[in-house]
Amino acid sequence: MSKMLMLAVIATASISTSYAYTGGPGKPGTTETPVKTDADNAGLKLPTGFGALRAIEGLGHTRHIAVTSSGEIYVKLDRVKDGKGILFLQDTNGDGKIDKQTGFGNYGGTGIVIKDGYLYASSNTEVFRYKLDAKQHVINMETPEKIITGLIDRHQHESKSLALDNNGNIYVNIGAYSNSCQEKDRSKGSMGMKPCPVLDSAGGIWQFKADKANQTYGDGVHYASGLRNVVGLDWNQQQNQLFVMQHGRDQLHDLFPDLYTEKQSADLPAECMYAVKKGSDCGWPYIYYDPEQHKKMLAPEYGGDGIKTAGEGAEDPVVAFPAHMAPNGLLFYTGTQFPEKYRNGAFIAFHGSWNRTPEDQAGYFVVFVPFKDGKPSGKWEVFADGFAGPAPVKSPGQALHRPCGLAQGPDGSLYVSDDVKGTIYRVVYKAK
Repeated sequence: MSKMLMLAVIATASISTSYAYTGGPGKPGTTETPVKTDADNAGLKLPTGFGALRAIEGLGHTRHIAVTSSGEIYVKLDRVKDGKGILFLQDTNGDGKIDKQTGFGNYGGTGIVIKDGYLYASSNTEVFRYKLDAKQHVINMETPEKIITGLIDRHQHESKSLALDNNGNIYVNIGAYSNSCQEKDRSKGSMGMKPCPVLDSAGGIWQFKADKANQTYGDGVHYASGLRNVVGLDWNQQQNQLFVMQHGRDQLHDLFPDLYTEKQSADLPAECMYAVKKGSDCGWPYIYYDPEQHKKMLAPEYGGDGIKTAGEGAEDPVVAFPAHMAPNGLLFYTGTQFPEKYRNGAFIAFHGSWNRTPEDQAGYFVVFVPFKDGKPSGKWEVFADGFAGPAPVKSPGQALHRPCGLAQGPDGSLYVSDDVKGTIYRVVYKAK
C-alpha cells in the first residue's frame, strides 16, 4: 500500500468515528472537539448512522434530566445520595465524558426541567425552582423557591413529573395511589369504588403558575383526569399542547381469573399516549384501552368482561403501545443533528415491565414516533435497544439498565438516563 493511500485509509477511519460536537469548550454545533462514541456503542443497538457513548456511570438512581445551552447536565436522583438529590455534570474538555460533578438539593424525586431562566425540580410532594445565571448555572442552590407544596404521596405512583408551557404554567403529574380503585387495592375480586375517591387529589395532571410561591391544590387547576400514572410528559411546540404517557393498570388475571387468562393479562391493557387539554378525561379507572381490539373497554372492577366497551366520552389515545412497558420519559425532538424524519417527533423511554409473566418481560428501550404538524404520522419503532443486556428478561431485576429520562443537547444529541446503575447515555448522529 502506498503512503498516500495509507493516509487516506487512516483519515477515512477517523471520520467514521467522529460525531457531532455537543458542548464543553468551543462552540456548540461545530466539530472543533469531535465526540468519540464508545467502541461498543455503549452496548446499544441503534439505527444506521447513529452512535452512543456512556457520558458517565455509577451515579445512582438517576431519573429525569435537563441539559443546558452549553451541554451541561442536571440530573434528578430518585433518592438522596451523599446528601444531594440533584447532580450537576460537566464535560470540561469537550470529549463527551463527564469529568466534573457537583450536587445540591436535599430531597429525592423525579422531575427536572429548564425553562425561562429557571431550573424546576420536584420531590414526591413539592416543586422547587432555582434561579439560573447567563450560563444556566444555579445561583441559589441552598435557597430554592418552593412554588408547589402539599401534594399527595402514599408511596404508590408517587413521582411528580413536570412540564411547562410557553404561557407561564407548570404541569405536574399526581399519580393514583391505586391500581384500579378497588375497595381493597390489588385484592382478588374486589370491585371498584364509584365514583373513585382517588380522583379528587390524584390520578391526573394539575396545572399551577410557574412563578407563584407555596401553591397547593386549591391554587391549581385540575387540568386532566382519569390518568392512572404519568411519568413521561412534554409540551408539544407544534401543537401547543400537553402530551402524556400513561402507565396502564395491572393484574387483570390475578384479580379476575375467571375473565382473563394469564396471556391476556400480559398483553393488556395498552400503554397509551394522550394529547390532553384542560378538562380532558382519559377514563381511568373505569376503562382501559385494548390494543388488539382497538377499543376502550369497561374495566372488570366496574362490570367489564373483556367484551363490553365503555368510555364514549373519554379521550382516545393518539398512540397505543404494548402492555406494562412503563413509559417513563417523553421528549419531542426539536434539534437538527438527527435526520429529517426525527424532526418534531417523539422519543419515549420505556422503563420495562415487571408483570408480563408467563411471557418474557418487555420494554427496556427507547422508541420513536414520527409526528407531522403536532400529530403522529406513522408507526412507532424501536430506536435504542440493548439497555437490559443480551439475555431475555424474566424478572426486572435481571435488567442491567432501565431507561428513564430523556433530554436534548444544544446540538441535538439525545441523552438517556438509567435508574438502575446511574448511567447517562448520549446518542449522536455521525457527522458528514
